[in-house]
Order: sequence, then structure tokens, then C-alpha cells
Amino acid sequence: MNALYLAAANLRYHWARTIVLIVAAALVLSVPVLTRTLLAAGEAALTARAEATPLLLGTRGSRLDLVMAGAYFTDDLPEPTTMATSEEVWDSGLGIPAPLHTTFTASGVRIVGTTLDYFDLRNLELSEGRVFATLGEAVLGANAARELSLGVGETILSDPENLFDLDGAYPLEMSISGILEPRGTPDDDAVFVDIKTAWIIEGIGHGHEDIIVEGEDAASAAARVVQFSRITPENEASFHFHGDPNGYPVTAVMVAPYDIRSETILRGRYLDAEGPVQAVVPSDVIDALVARLLRIAALVDTVTVIVGFAAALALGLALFLSWRLRAGEMFTAFALGAGRSMIARLALAEVALVLLGAALLATPVVIALSSYADIIVSRLVAFGS
Repeated sequence: MNALYLAAANLRYHWARTIVLIVAAALVLSVPVLTRTLLAAGEAALTARAEATPLLLGTRGSRLDLVMAGAYFTDDLPEPTTMATSEEVWDSGLGIPAPLHTTFTASGVRIVGTTLDYFDLRNLELSEGRVFATLGEAVLGANAARELSLGVGETILSDPENLFDLDGAYPLEMSISGILEPRGTPDDDAVFVDIKTAWIIEGIGHGHEDIIVEGEDAASAAARVVQFSRITPENEASFHFHGDPNGYPVTAVMVAPYDIRSETILRGRYLDAEGPVQAVVPSDVIDALVARLLRIAALVDTVTVIVGFAAALALGLALFLSWRLRAGEMFTAFALGAGRSMIARLALAEVALVLLGAALLATPVVIALSSYADIIVSRLVAFGS
């Protein structure tokens, strides 16, 4: 007890050094735990989303890019396939397709052009408002609505891809018709529109607006052209599309087969390596990705052990040097009758108190960050755009 009292008194007297030691030790204790917690959360989030996505169809190429774009709405976009891929699934009677167009963003948030079947396949529910019913309407995910501070009845503007592309469509102003319930998936971070709205943003569909005033020359009229499109009840009928709809681009087609037999038949139809379309089971792709991540995690664990050992040596050296500086105190203690065992207990007591303080500091930090692991992972690992 005397050793603990003296150790605590010394640590309290040298409070600045004590704080540095405790913080350093807390970092050494908490980093490995947090790393493992975030990796586990990332693996769970990736796997859950993949397992909830039965089948994805897309242009033959990188299977990982197709899965990341079609299931997680990332920036890694594959070469687009066409709407014919979705129509072929409908015609086959083997499953329900949901085409996905994920090329564009609005205020940095991914725009997902799709059909109403997607909401049913994902079991998405609205917290307010309604799903999109006309061209130019949008439904916001819970996170997107919160981060952009937007609600039902307000508008959101799509981001221009190239300010110098005079042939493309101007950004489209979309009215917000609904907000989704939070689900803890990439759907929370997206802006959903009808796929025809996405094609309008791409410039495939457009509306005509008479901007020429009688007696006004073309130059004056051009000066009054607005720098974005807006679909209103008055001009909606003027929006139209050119060409064969089956040739319109889609990023991927999510398919929910009716049963195992239907899934097997569908996958068999896209086995030809020379065919333009491939069928991908997202869970297979993500399982392979997670296996790679776990191998990397093993390397990270090794590095963490080495760094932790080096940090422990540094802390030990700091304590040793502090004791060397206290040589006069130790001489006085010996003169007063303190034995070597008493000095050893005093040193161990200081180490124990530093480690206890580090544990008390690290525990709430680890618990707090662990409770937000899913949010951290969704931002930094899987679902960032």
C-alpha cells in the first residue's frame, strides 16, 4: 500500500509526463482492438449487402467493378450494358430484373436510376413522402437527406460531368418526392430516380422549350437560356427519347430469380466467355475480396505487434530514464532503510498505475468507436462514392 501511495504521489507530481505516458500506452492498447473491430464490421457489411443481391448482369469485364457499382454504388463504373439485358430477363420469365444506372451524382451523392421494382426487391420503405411517379422526381436515402439538409418538396440538382461539353444535357433539377427509412446500407447514401430521368441527365431524352420571343434575335435568346433543365407539369409532355430503348445504357441489372432452378438457368445463359454480358453472384466476388482483406489483416496484425513492442520499449525506456533521474531519491530511500524489494515494488506500482490509467482511457474510446463501426465502415471502406 505504501508503494502504491508513493507511486501515485510521484505520478501526480510529474503530471505532464504521466499524461503523455498514459496516452501513449492507451494508443498501444486500443489500436489493435479498433483495427480488428473495423475489419470485422467491414467484412460483415460487405457480406450482408452481397448476400442480399442475388444476381447482377453487366458487360463482360471486371466482376469486382460490376459488383461494387451495382450493389454498393461506388465510383468504379464498368462499361455499361444496355436495357435489352433487363428486357431479356423479363421475357425469360425466370426472375424480376431491376436496371441500375449509376453514372451521375447530385451534390456529390450517387444518383441511381432504376425502376419501382428495385424498392420491392430491397424492401425499402419511406419515412415520408412517396416514391417517384413522374420524370424529374427523386427519392433520397436517409443519410443523403440528412447530410444535404433536404426534405420532401425541395429540389436537388445533378452535377455536370463536363462544363465544356456543349453536346451533353445541362444539369437536371429534380424535385424530392420522398425520403427512405434508414437501412444501414448503400441505399441510405443514394438519390433514386426513375431510369428515364437518368437517361434525360445523360442527354438521351430531352424536352423542347420555345425561348424565342417575337422580334428577338438568336443571340439575345441564347443569353436567356437557363443553365439547367427542369421538368414541370407544363413541359413534361415535351420530353422524349430518340432511338431504340433497348439500346439505352444501364450500369448493371440486378436480378431476383424466382427459385434456384431459375437462377441456374439464368447463370447458364451467360457462361459463354465470348458473350457481351456476364452474370455475377455478388457473394462469390465479395467472399474472394474478403479473403484478400483477411490476408492483409494478418500482415497488419504482424506490423501492429512489432509497433506495439517498439512502443512498449519506448515507454519502458522513458520510465527507466525517469528513475535514473531520481537516483538521489533512491539513495535517500536506501539511507532510510528501504530495501531493494521496496524500490522494485515502487517501480512496479508506477508501471501498474500507468497501465491502469491507459486501460481506463482506452476502454471508453474503444467502446464508443466500436458502436459507430458500421457508420465508419460505410464511409471509409465500402460505400463511399
